[in-house]
Amino acid sequence: MEGSFDYLKTLPDEPGNLIRGLQLIQSREGYVSDDAVRAAGAYFHRTPVEVEGVLTFYTQFKRVKPGRFKIAVCDGTACHIKGSPLIQEWVRQAIGIGPGETDAEGRFSVESVACLGCCSLAPVMSINGRVYGKLDRRELNRILKEYKEK
Repeated sequence: MEGSFDYLKTLPDEPGNLIRGLQLIQSREGYVSDDAVRAAGAYFHRTPVEVEGVLTFYTQFKRVKPGRFKIAVCDGTACHIKGSPLIQEWVRQAIGIGPGETDAEGRFSVESVACLGCCSLAPVMSINGRVYGKLDRRELNRILKEYKEK
């Protein structure tokens, strides 16, 4: 097994632990890279194709390295009614990417989430866990400009 994935050895190498192993990789690395697919496959006695099958079946796994700033746009009922589709479009216009994408510089990644649990602040987004609510276009652009300058 490649040295950077030695932490997989904390789990028994039984094929049934593949999902737990992939979760461990993602928690440590932020995503599951091609190298991680090969390492997990070798450790849990599965082919890379079998590992890919698991990764594509479960939406919890990310195959693209997330950006330094992880933007989550809430699309729960309250946020949707209050304009989250507009928030997603404004984010796309401001930084050039949409849900499930990371910009070329590796600065931003965007995802649409079911709920951030801040319905009274709708529409809401978070950046690296910091919540921004009652968003309008001006406020959203101000926030994103702040992060672009970091």
